[in-house]
Amino acid sequence: MNQQLEQQLLNSWQERQEYAEQMQPLLGKLYRNHAIEISVYGRPLLAASAIDIIKAHRSVRLKEPNKLRLRESWPLLEHMSRMQLAPAHIDLGKLAYAYHYDAQYSVMSVDSYLRQALADIVDRSDQHTPQDVVLYGFGRIGRILARLLIERQGVNNKLRLKAIVVRGGKAGDLEKRASLLRRDSVHGPFNGSITIDESKNAIKANGAYIQVIYADAPQHVDYSQYGINNAIVIDNTGMWRDQDGLSQHLQAKGVSKVLLTAPGKGAIKNIVYGVNHQAIQPEDTILSAASCTTNAITPVLKVMDEKFGIESGHVETVHSFTNDQNLIDNFHKGDRRGRSAALNMVITETGAATAVAKAYPQLAGKLTGSAIRVPTPNVSLAILNLHLREQSDKETVNNFLRDVSLFSELQHQINYTASKEIVSTDLVGTRAPAVIDSQATIVAGQRATLYVWYDNEFGYSCQVMKVVEQMSGLFSPTLPKAKVTF
Repeated sequence: MNQQLEQQLLNSWQERQEYAEQMQPLLGKLYRNHAIEISVYGRPLLAASAIDIIKAHRSVRLKEPNKLRLRESWPLLEHMSRMQLAPAHIDLGKLAYAYHYDAQYSVMSVDSYLRQALADIVDRSDQHTPQDVVLYGFGRIGRILARLLIERQGVNNKLRLKAIVVRGGKAGDLEKRASLLRRDSVHGPFNGSITIDESKNAIKANGAYIQVIYADAPQHVDYSQYGINNAIVIDNTGMWRDQDGLSQHLQAKGVSKVLLTAPGKGAIKNIVYGVNHQAIQPEDTILSAASCTTNAITPVLKVMDEKFGIESGHVETVHSFTNDQNLIDNFHKGDRRGRSAALNMVITETGAATAVAKAYPQLAGKLTGSAIRVPTPNVSLAILNLHLREQSDKETVNNFLRDVSLFSELQHQINYTASKEIVSTDLVGTRAPAVIDSQATIVAGQRATLYVWYDNEFGYSCQVMKVVEQMSGLFSPTLPKAKVTF
């Protein structure tokens, strides 16, 4: 490589770094001051490093005919930072790409273009009031939800984690809880500062003051004595899954609603955000966010059914082991689950295929399902074997799912990868509940097999957060608006 080319590469890289570093404070300002979450073709930039911002821009070349340079998106971001905007999810990449490569916008100024593209939120203020949130339980999902709530900490944060409820604490319990939040073997270190207040039984994290409450039963807690009112309790213990059990939370002072992070039984609405979140009504006091697997497969099944028609299908989940299983062989009430989770693949049951119908009734009675627990700590895979009403081919199906992931109203629920090398650990921390592995897709006439990855902890928790927002009356549109319909 000659010296001139080396210098060109170095200069190009330095330019990208400088633009990315200039973007970082504006991304933070837009979020903290206006509750604007910025992404680039679906890649979130909240708390992103300079390298993450560069990589997000580079990924555009995999989705569009042309590159998107940071110097092309910078003027739009800089201008947005000076505008009065209401809360929203804004895809800076899509805005910038259209501005530079769509001829209809070539004669418009940046200001005129943004005022047109963001018309729904321009010159509007945030009318939402803060919502108190309580985590009942502090296991895997509880701690990830805590991270997601705390990462949004700021004066304009509308979902405020006020308390964590766990069973009676022994000596050192508070420090142990804080330590588990601070360090995670799967998801890495907490992004920020965590300290504890032993005298008041509280955790302080990134400016959030979180009361730790010890209780043996939901109805025994008086949240109002901690200044908590009208709270949404997120029950992530799984101890109660029916109306009677979860209603115990509503007997506690300071609680208005309850969300279960497991499939609900009986008449409880099971919500898969993006599929049936419209079913959430202001008067609903108890809801379920369904399961991680249901959240992974239902959006994909919905779009496949509406596009190609699903006559029947079988869902096989290859699921990471969970705390429900034993590390070594021991008694377990469930079949096979007593055998060591770290040493065995374990065939077991899943209710996900049946649960799909609760969120998307059109597939009632059309699906069967089973599961294999495998010795990995996180990230699972759903294999959807479908018999379609219409004949198709791999390219058609993949192109459709790619467009859905980029340009539809389900772009936050369905992600898509064309990588030939991707494996489960590459998906740790993925915010979308479902990632289509396009290289593994098989289509032969009316038969289609889709491989759908999902982070059964983080991706699911992001879905739970969206349900909480809906229950709180928070609504943030995604802009630019969806272009793909089914």
